[in-house]
Amino acid sequence: MTQTSPLHPELFARVEASFLRQGLMQHLGARLLSVGPGVCEISLPHSDRVTQQQGSFHGGAMGALADIAGGYAGLTVAAEGLEVTTVEYKINFLASFVDGELLAQGRVLRAGKRLIITTAEVTHVAPDGRRSPCALMQQTLAPVPQRY
Repeated sequence: MTQTSPLHPELFARVEASFLRQGLMQHLGARLLSVGPGVCEISLPHSDRVTQQQGSFHGGAMGALADIAGGYAGLTVAAEGLEVTTVEYKINFLASFVDGELLAQGRVLRAGKRLIITTAEVTHVAPDGRRSPCALMQQTLAPVPQRY
């Protein structure tokens, strides 16, 4: 299901432990691809679980993917014993796509003690490998105590 990020195995393990607890991501078929300091990459293949009525990726699925990628990028800069929770996010949908997969790359823009600001770019990867911008998100996270 996941592949270890060889450069930062400790960060990957921390994020993966949380990611595997996410029922929504598991249900949708998302995969954790890579993790590094301030960055996270997650993919979501096209399936009936993530479509809207016309067969393209649902905006809710795109938003959830961006939220999770940005959130886990933020988790990599949070202190041990903390998780992060989304305070708000704004997303722009740039285009819709029917097949292939989505690739979300989350990145920390600023990490403070009370708030962490991230962004995520969602790219569509067509079956032939062609890449196209799909959505862009900006997010505010708050560190919270880990409860598991």
